[in-house]
Amino acid sequence: MRLKSLLLIGLLLLFYTTACSQPLESSDSRFHLEVLTDQLEHPWALAFLPDGEVLISERPGRLRRWHNGQLDPEPIPGLPEIHASGQGGLLDLALHPEFSRNRLLYFSYAARHQQGVTTHVARGRYQAGALTDVELLLVAEPASRGGRHFGSRLLFDRAGYLYVTIGDRGEMARAQDRSDLAGSTLRLHADGRIPVDNPFVDQEDSHPALYTFGNRNAQGMALHPATGEVWQHEHGPRGGDEINIIRAGRNYGWPVISHGIDYTGLRIGEGIREKPGMEQPLHHWTPSIAPSGMTFYTGDAFPQWQGNLFVGALAGRHLARLELEGEQVVAEERLLQDLKQRIRDVRQGPDGKLWLLTDAPQGAMLRLHPLTRQHRSAP
Repeated sequence: MRLKSLLLIGLLLLFYTTACSQPLESSDSRFHLEVLTDQLEHPWALAFLPDGEVLISERPGRLRRWHNGQLDPEPIPGLPEIHASGQGGLLDLALHPEFSRNRLLYFSYAARHQQGVTTHVARGRYQAGALTDVELLLVAEPASRGGRHFGSRLLFDRAGYLYVTIGDRGEMARAQDRSDLAGSTLRLHADGRIPVDNPFVDQEDSHPALYTFGNRNAQGMALHPATGEVWQHEHGPRGGDEINIIRAGRNYGWPVISHGIDYTGLRIGEGIREKPGMEQPLHHWTPSIAPSGMTFYTGDAFPQWQGNLFVGALAGRHLARLELEGEQVVAEERLLQDLKQRIRDVRQGPDGKLWLLTDAPQGAMLRLHPLTRQHRSAP
């Protein structure tokens, strides 16, 4: 078994070295991939700190630190107990909008609670390679058994509200139950309090933290750079991965309507794609690409990509580049298909370049560089 693992690691290293040393092309640019580290175990999310450090979550329950061009060999101490099983574990990371002043790091994770496992959200104070003063902000009740569909992305909007995605936990009917947090997007204050203007805050049959419902398992959120609206994508079953704009009180239809079918080949819900009172996606992938990670590109490294939306693909094993006109996707290109890696997260770094995480037992953190004139003139 050990020999098999060593051979696999050797093959991965050879593949990364070969793939990332060759110039790569899109329809309108040439670039290459830099391997920043390939010593991560199922990395899930990136967070860029103002001093140049990068924090990386590993799904098995470790928080890693990359600084001065290297990955610290030891994980960052201070995390609470995490239940790493199936799709659960340590998930997303987000910095408080005033992180430079208060050093507050937010993270989502799967943990045991009462009769099962569910998504938790906490925050702690990150300083000098350690996490302290950890405070639990949210437990997505009710808990349940099984290891599927925890969500969970975190995003602060321009007003300082925290958005949290919670998966349907593989129990699809829960997404239409407004008293249940599964299959939803939540909106909270930064300290975990529930805003008084949340859409269901005064309705007895609804949980006040709910902002939207009918969401299957959203693993990508990003703020539109012009409008400031929250864009989100979610996994469909066999087909029907969706991109939506998240608006207060809206029902995104799962599992009553879907552009996909069940893994068994049978219909889902009513076997229909639209219904009054339920939102249609801006864009959907059928067959499914299994999207994860999402960012709008606004940097200068690739000026031709400004305004494009980038989405990682797990099952599709590529990086999707979407061109937009307003709220309409007008073109799509699939990058890095030859890499044949599950792209878990994609973010724009402070350097204006695209950073990626690959989901694997020996996962990598990668960075896309545009080719310089010198590179372009080389044979």
